[in-house]
Amino acid sequence: MPFKRKSRGRSKGQKGKSDYVHCSACGELVPRDKAKKVTRQISLVDPVLAKELRQKGAYISSRTETLYYCVSCAVHRGIVKVRAREERRLKA
Repeated sequence: MPFKRKSRGRSKGQKGKSDYVHCSACGELVPRDKAKKVTRQISLVDPVLAKELRQKGAYISSRTETLYYCVSCAVHRGIVKVRAREERRLKA
């Protein structure tokens, strides 16, 4: 059977089975190496107040939030784009 991508949409290589994560949007169980990972920094302080505190020399911590999306939710939210056949073969 023909396949679209050389990696078949996974990044596991020859590892065998990988663990699963829940999609942050729909809750679907997706293999961790197939899910699209989005990491962002979240500040716990209001931006205006944070700017004033930084000027005074204070350190403001922020927490890192990691979200995993299944392929269909990632396409729907614009995290990944649908690409033509020639573009799919390229490393991007």
